[in-house]
Amino acid sequence: MEDWFTEPKVPLGQWMRWFVDLLNEHASGVFDFISVVLGTVIDGVVDLLSAVPPLALIVALAALAWWLQRSWKLAAFVFLALLLIVNLGYWEATIETLALVLFATAICMAVGVPVGILAAHRPWVYAAIRPLLDLMQTIPTFVYLIPTLILFGLGMVPGLISTVIFAIPAPIRLTHLGISSVPKPLLEAGEAFGATPLQRLWKVELPHALPTIMAGLTQCIMLSLSMVVIAALVGANGLGKPVVRALNTVNIGMGFEAGLAIVILAILLDRICRERPRSAGRD
Repeated sequence: MEDWFTEPKVPLGQWMRWFVDLLNEHASGVFDFISVVLGTVIDGVVDLLSAVPPLALIVALAALAWWLQRSWKLAAFVFLALLLIVNLGYWEATIETLALVLFATAICMAVGVPVGILAAHRPWVYAAIRPLLDLMQTIPTFVYLIPTLILFGLGMVPGLISTVIFAIPAPIRLTHLGISSVPKPLLEAGEAFGATPLQRLWKVELPHALPTIMAGLTQCIMLSLSMVVIAALVGANGLGKPVVRALNTVNIGMGFEAGLAIVILAILLDRICRERPRSAGRD
């Protein structure tokens, strides 16, 4: 009975391999173009940030943190934490990781927020994409690297694409949650004042859902950083490379230092990008 059931195996793996081979055969030019464009843009940003003296960039980031959050404590923490990264010798890798995370987060938010708004206004859209979102969040992340590596080759681009696939469900889900949780009396008040659907979106729904959308932004940043080490396996530069190198050579010191740099970068981005408390500015 068991042999009868397992003999006619469903060839899911063969179908997926056939699909990827089909894309690689007939659309390789498109993927090469995307790889060149994204790689050039990311490398340009990395070169631009690397051309700035580290101390000047650290001061600018600390000033940005104070301007966004109005907290001198956060600005001092940003300054001291980045100085520690420079002292450990991981400044260049941190710049590369920062560029990768910022690009991945920008793409996720640019796509995820409109999709979340559409899903909140059209429940059938969310019902259709929810299984796909579950699949994107639960499938092992190493699985993303195989097709992206075949289609885009080694480098930052397959790491970027894999990171986007892994992180984009967060802004979609949280934007959908924020828009869907707008109180009906608030929507009815907007309609009573003659607001059009677009005006109601911009002046009622988005302001009310902004804290939830910002939570999606920080979640997207954290998920992107969690892919840094995995993306290094396909040639992506950044803090993931020394971690992988330390794993291969069993170098505890290098692994701890690179991991600490990743943690510091995650904390800084989370604190800087979160919504500013109303009481901020008093400290």
